[in-house]
Amino acid sequence: MSNVVTEKNIYSRSYIEEIREKVKPIVENVIKPNAGLGDKEGLFPRESLLALAKEGWNSVTIPEKWGGLDLGYVGLSVVAEEIGKVDASTGLVYAMHVGAAQTINLFGNDDQKARWLLPIREGAITTFAVSEKATGGHVWYNLSQAVQDGDEYILNLEKSFTTSGGQSDYYVVQTRTAGSTDPSEHSFFIVDGHQEGITAKPWKALGVRGNHSGPLKFENVRVHHRDLLQVASHDVINGTGAILGLNAVWLGVAQGALDAAIAHVTKTTHKDFNKNLADYQVIRQKLAEVKIQIAAVRTWQYDLARQYDELCKNNQSLLPLAGELTEHKVLATELADTAARVAMDVAGGYGYIEGTFERIYRDARGGIPMAPSNNLAREQIGKGLVGLPLELFEEGK
Repeated sequence: MSNVVTEKNIYSRSYIEEIREKVKPIVENVIKPNAGLGDKEGLFPRESLLALAKEGWNSVTIPEKWGGLDLGYVGLSVVAEEIGKVDASTGLVYAMHVGAAQTINLFGNDDQKARWLLPIREGAITTFAVSEKATGGHVWYNLSQAVQDGDEYILNLEKSFTTSGGQSDYYVVQTRTAGSTDPSEHSFFIVDGHQEGITAKPWKALGVRGNHSGPLKFENVRVHHRDLLQVASHDVINGTGAILGLNAVWLGVAQGALDAAIAHVTKTTHKDFNKNLADYQVIRQKLAEVKIQIAAVRTWQYDLARQYDELCKNNQSLLPLAGELTEHKVLATELADTAARVAMDVAGGYGYIEGTFERIYRDARGGIPMAPSNNLAREQIGKGLVGLPLELFEEGK
C-alpha cells in the first residue's frame, strides 16, 4: 500500500476517490459478505480487521516510520465511510481502533510507538476504555482512580460500553490521576489486553452486535510507568479526532441505507399496474431528500478532516474543533437514523422482514446514544450559544 496515492492534495476530490477505490476491494470482498452473519451471531469482525491490517488501513493515520500509511484524517474518513456503508459494527471497531492508535501517535514517546504501533500492521487491535456506569455519558468524569505502587500503577475499575471489549490486544484506559482529588486530572494508560485480571462481559444489543461494546473490568491490573501517556488534555476522544472517524461511519451507514433502498425500488415492479416502485413520485422524493442530506454531511465531514490534518501538520492541538465536531456528530448520527427509516419505508414489507433493511435500521440507532449522546450534545451546544458554563466537573454529594 506504499503507493496508495501519488500526490497528497487533501483538497482534491480525485485524492479522496483514489483512496476510496483502493479500500473498496476489502470492503466488498471481505467485510460485506460477513456483515449479516456477524450481526446474527454477534461475531467480532476479526477476519475483516486482519484483512484491513494487512493492507495498512488499520494504521491509516500513522506515519510510515511506525508502519502506517500516513493518510491522516482524510484517509480515516474515507475508509470509515466505506466500511460503514456495509457494516456498522466493523466500522465502529475500526474507528475506535484508529482513534486509540492515534492517541499513542500524538502523545506517545518513541518507545511506546515502537512497542504498540508497529504490531498494528500484523493485526493488533486497540480501543478506548473510558466511560463508566456511574457517570454515564459524562466521559470526562471518572470516579475510578489509578493507585501508584513504585514504578507501577494498579487499576481496579470497570468501564462501560468499551468497543472491542475482551477482543482488543491493548486498551487506552482513562482514570483519574493517582493521588489527585481534581476530577479534571486524568491519566491515560496503555494496558496489555492479554494479561490476567481483565474481564469482558457479554454484549447483547439491539444493533451493532459485532462490536462487543460491553462492560470491561480491571482487577488488580498492573501497568508500568513507561506505559503512561503524557497527555496534556482530559478530552482525548475529541482531541484525537476519534469521534470524527465515528461520524464517518454513520455517514457510511446513511449511504448504505440509501444504496439498498435505490436497489430495491428500481428492481421491484407492481405487475398489476406494471409500475416500478421508482415510478412513484413520493418514493423518489423521499430518496432525494436523503441524498441531499448525505451530500451536506459528507461535505462537512471532509472539511473537518482537512482541518484536523492541517492542525496536525502544524503540531497544533485538535481541541479547538471539538465543539464543531460535536455538532457534526448530532447531524451524522441522526442522518443515519433518518436514512434507515426511509429505506425501510420505501421497501414496504420487505423492509420489515429480517435482512438488510432491518439490520441497517437497528444499527443506525446506535449512534444517537453514543457519547456524547445527542441529548447531552445539544445541551453542550446550547449552553455555548447563550454563554452559560458547561459545568463539567462537580463532585457528587
